[in-house]
Amino acid sequence: MNDHGAAGNDKPLIGVLMLETTFPRIPGDIGNPGTFPFPVLYQIVHGASPQRVVIDADAGLIDDFIDAGGALAARGVKAIATSCGFLALFHRRLIDALPVPVFTSSLLQVHLARALIRGDQKIGVITARRSSLTDAHLAGVGIAKQPLAIVGMEDAPEFSAVFIGGKKTLDVSKCRREMQSAANRLVETHPDVGVIVLECTNMPPYAPAIRQATGLPVFDAVSMVNHAYSAVTTTAPLP
Repeated sequence: MNDHGAAGNDKPLIGVLMLETTFPRIPGDIGNPGTFPFPVLYQIVHGASPQRVVIDADAGLIDDFIDAGGALAARGVKAIATSCGFLALFHRRLIDALPVPVFTSSLLQVHLARALIRGDQKIGVITARRSSLTDAHLAGVGIAKQPLAIVGMEDAPEFSAVFIGGKKTLDVSKCRREMQSAANRLVETHPDVGVIVLECTNMPPYAPAIRQATGLPVFDAVSMVNHAYSAVTTTAPLP
């Protein structure tokens, strides 16, 4: 259990279920408390490695995620997010089991993205591993029938070594270049893409570079958590 992000007597309204990882959590990553302008409560789900969640899609972890989510809810959070977009596969199980709204995956924003673009346009998705993002994941968050153009980062050496392979150091500049390359490939292959959604919660630090490279709106896990916070806070906005 981790109270990172809590400041003073502020009570965190957002809890984040964290995979058990060893890679750096730079500013902009969902696992870095400095990413958010409000306190966040973290809960590690022990044993939930990227291998088990992303590659194995291990349903044996569901009870562990439910228990960890219940612990966050018991500590007073009003909404829960996760640190892996591939938990879209278990979205229904988690929201049915937990007493507060659960924002399992950035892919939930595909619904919003669809409403913002023309009918002849597609939603671009950049995922950590294309072969692991199955129809069942898309169906889990109700987007299986959406016109999507999807590219993965499995051929990006730095990104894959760190966020899938568990490398403990991160070359931020190299990872940024790899993300820009994937975004450029996406829009070159699919010129009808009108908006991009980043599946992976480690991708938000590179969202500005992707917006600059493509000229398109980009949604990510941080935009989702910010939206979740605005939905549950009772604090009046500044005038």
